[in-house]
Amino acid sequence: MVSATGESRLSRQPGEGRPDISVSFEFFPPKTDVMEERFWASLDRLAPLGPRFVSVTYGAGGSTRERTLRMVSRITNETGVPAAAHLTCVGATRDEVDDVVRGYAQAGVRRIVALRGDPPEGVGHAFTPHPDGYNSAADLVGGIRKLGDFDISVAAYPEKHPQSADWDADIDNLKRKLDAGADRAITQMFFENGDYWRFVERAHKAGITAPIVPGIQPIHSFRQIAGFADRCGASIPQWLADRFDGLDDDPETHALVAAAVAAEQVTELLDSGITEFHFYTLNRSNLVLALARLLGIRP
Repeated sequence: MVSATGESRLSRQPGEGRPDISVSFEFFPPKTDVMEERFWASLDRLAPLGPRFVSVTYGAGGSTRERTLRMVSRITNETGVPAAAHLTCVGATRDEVDDVVRGYAQAGVRRIVALRGDPPEGVGHAFTPHPDGYNSAADLVGGIRKLGDFDISVAAYPEKHPQSADWDADIDNLKRKLDAGADRAITQMFFENGDYWRFVERAHKAGITAPIVPGIQPIHSFRQIAGFADRCGASIPQWLADRFDGLDDDPETHALVAAAVAAEQVTELLDSGITEFHFYTLNRSNLVLALARLLGIRP
């Protein structure tokens, strides 16, 4: 990876001609004691990097509501790392969602990732608002704003949300969420940086000025990530599939290829002027730690 000046992009030291870099990390609530041990072990390794916040996801239909609250409460009270709790409006009344928001506030959590959410059946099924609930992510953001001074992030889709009729509808939906009071958008995972830049350009043309933070997914398991991508409407480029072809039973080589792929994506975004990154950790730390090093972030 050599720039036009002949300088290696990976050889520069932190602070050499670059603005401050900030990162955030996303985790999911562990389901078992063993998974919870890995959760805290990963968080312990990543916390010294000083993330802007660590977020914890919220299961389909609010299925992990109590576990999400428990995890963000512990993170806030025991680690000193700012915690962000995910929140959706699927299958719940406004009062029920508002009670969750108040619970977050009582636990000292002032950051929320506000999402419309998908039905328990999955992404491909149509969203039906609860008769007494919030009817969209923008509506949810507005409701949260009325309940307190929260830092609110929302989702963005570099390849368009699968249920958006067209690009105009997709960008208009993002603008409504930001106009309702969200502070930033965090993108779904993507593997072609061109998709991200085209999306940002569309957003800017629509008058969106809030940060659109790239969501980066290190590929700990290509088979698993390909499954995620298929379910959420993200594409797997053929060149990426080719790199991991035949590595299902070769974990050592798989890890090396995964590190190279992630490094290539992150350094290209960094050299294009990106200063904020959101990493989907899947409760693992190794690849994320390596990427933080590339960004010049050390404990």
